[in-house]
Amino acid sequence: MKVVSLVPSITEALFDLGLTENEVIGRTKFCIHPSEKVKNVPIIGGTKNINIEKIKALQPDLILANKEENVKEQVEALMTDFKVVVTNVENVEDNYYLLKTLGKLFNKEEKAQCFNLKIYDVLNEAKINSSIKVAYLIWKNPYMTIGSDTFIDKILREIGFENIFKDRKRYPVIETEDLADAEIIMLSSEPFPFKEKHIEELKMVYPDKKIMIVDGEAFSWYGTHIAKCGSYFKELIAEVEALKM
Repeated sequence: MKVVSLVPSITEALFDLGLTENEVIGRTKFCIHPSEKVKNVPIIGGTKNINIEKIKALQPDLILANKEENVKEQVEALMTDFKVVVTNVENVEDNYYLLKTLGKLFNKEEKAQCFNLKIYDVLNEAKINSSIKVAYLIWKNPYMTIGSDTFIDKILREIGFENIFKDRKRYPVIETEDLADAEIIMLSSEPFPFKEKHIEELKMVYPDKKIMIVDGEAFSWYGTHIAKCGSYFKELIAEVEALKM
């Protein structure tokens, strides 16, 4: 089966499940993992600006999209010519069924189940001793954070962090003064590429707070990615628990 993936984390999952470049025949420019495999796969635009003509030229048997990451009108346009599966992953249980579905579609059920079990192991082993209030920022100018109905919030919660914006939805715009209740301010490495200079900017407002860059992929890439984040989560937990001592 020849497939085009419009979702970076699903592209990674397809290769992790054992698909080859002969099967994954199209991807977005943000599909960067695994680098040695995706470099051989044609780019069909970005997640929000798909090149429909390029996809038509590839003639895939299946297109994999996502409710949040792709534009509804573009996905619907593809549906007139191709079989399209639209995914929606908001929590760990959704992720379990995503991998189960991919396993069935590509006859990789056993491998998909191995990844699901590994993900549960990773999350069960990555637990903070006592809850820590955090603000998780995904954008600057304006600052944006995450509400309770996001996959990122669910991963934070699985580990033991408490999102101070859990009473909000999706990706609200906030002001620096809204961060006052956070014990830790996390600056995600994506989609906005926060750097050390951005820590210094916030330190001018909150000199006594712990402000840190975190791996955005570890918190937001569903599919198989979390299975590879065990060491990262353990190191992160060790770092933040050291603050409590």
